[in-house]
Amino acid sequence: MNLQNIISDIEKVDPEVYERTSDRRDIFKNFGGVGKKIALSALPFALGGIFNKAYGQTTADIIGVLNFALKLEYLEFNFYQQGVANTALMAQGTPANAAAFTIIRDHENSHVNFLRTVITSLGGTPVTLTAANFDYTARGAFPTWNTNYDVYLAIAQAFEDTGVRAYKGQAGNVKSNRTVLTAALNIHSVEGRHAARVRLMRAGRGGAGAITKPWITGKDTSGI
Repeated sequence: MNLQNIISDIEKVDPEVYERTSDRRDIFKNFGGVGKKIALSALPFALGGIFNKAYGQTTADIIGVLNFALKLEYLEFNFYQQGVANTALMAQGTPANAAAFTIIRDHENSHVNFLRTVITSLGGTPVTLTAANFDYTARGAFPTWNTNYDVYLAIAQAFEDTGVRAYKGQAGNVKSNRTVLTAALNIHSVEGRHAARVRLMRAGRGGAGAITKPWITGKDTSGI
């Protein structure tokens, strides 16, 4: 996955991101010279490191944190929504896996609705994103994301791992609001269960996914 593409896509949905994280050059320095490309397995750690320092604890900053989380939830929900609706894709897996993806999709939709409600209650304006806002091919890097089940699983793992790391990394930035903190940690635990379930699916497929551990290690490869 091209790091430049990831940063550019985040910039599109959050134009003020660089005001929170110094400048573009500093962002790339955060990656310790790993180069212009970063593996899917490293994405959760990379994003966590960048955005952990991006937001504070005023009400406005908490709203910023929640809107960032909301963007991730939209990313996941639309990914699973399209996947579940793709019967040819789901047919490459098991009925149990298809049912699990349906449940995961519904969880992500609940997270979207919950975060929108909390942001509004804090006086903020929740972002609104649709499938059209996301390029799941990563600008052509994964053209078979919705036709190749193993690629779909690998991307799902990356998204869920990202969600786990993002919520954990931002917990300290919303701790001044106990209600928001509790909710964020609850969502974090759900994302963790999603990540474990997707990893189990990959392990059951054999091949590159078979080496995937049921927990986030930062060392296992994405398989693509």
